[in-house]
Amino acid sequence: MKPADIICRGLDALRARKPMVHHITNSVVMNFTANVTLCLGAAPVMAPCIDESLEMVRYAGALLLNIGTLDPVLVESMLAAGRAANENGIPVVFDPVGAGATALRTGSALRIADELHISILRGNAGEVLALAGHDGKVRGVDSMDSVGEREELISRFAGDRGLVVAVTGATDIVTDGRSTAVIENGHPLMGRVTGTGCAATTSAACFAAVMDDMFEAAFTGIAAMGIAGEIAAEKAGGPGTFVPLFLDGLAGLDEGTIRERIRASVNG
Repeated sequence: MKPADIICRGLDALRARKPMVHHITNSVVMNFTANVTLCLGAAPVMAPCIDESLEMVRYAGALLLNIGTLDPVLVESMLAAGRAANENGIPVVFDPVGAGATALRTGSALRIADELHISILRGNAGEVLALAGHDGKVRGVDSMDSVGEREELISRFAGDRGLVVAVTGATDIVTDGRSTAVIENGHPLMGRVTGTGCAATTSAACFAAVMDDMFEAAFTGIAAMGIAGEIAAEKAGGPGTFVPLFLDGLAGLDEGTIRERIRASVNG
């Protein structure tokens, strides 16, 4: 199937079904990622408290876990909700924000990855390489690394773990160890506002809620972000005007826009 066909099919399914996506995410991006969810056509719920997280997830089409503002209590809630999601066949999408930067972040990310079945792992190159055991370079929560020649390592990590890995950056890579997609859409302004990486994880989770193939769901979510970012950047005067235009770009995505703008390849 052609890349544009995959994305259009996923977008049609998302807007027809309007699934709920349960976020246990960081406080910096909560409002932004809720709006991304709505603009794509899904329904967000933010329920981080362990007293309700494992109950809430049973109503969701997908569970998103994001360790951006990390504390041990939040990790326990993520694990409880993740176990409930696994038991009920609900996809778990994980964003290991800042993995590789501190022992707490790396250890927490590895614990979540080890104890839960993760369907999609979305991170920057430094985070993913750190989890793969290849010394990814991270400063704070920002990657100081790129995929470059290490695409094979990331592909092997995905295959060994039995999950889909989406690495976002100047060029986005999605792989499950067998198939690999390379996405060229996007714009540098996306890196100048808080939360676009986390929003990419949200986008992947929205499509995971309605698509059976997690590789196609991750690819569709990342590609949709890149296309919307390009549309917004063409009209924005800078980072401040970019964000509302980006949300408009997501909400306005349609088949014609996708087929005109997508620059991606899928192999395998």
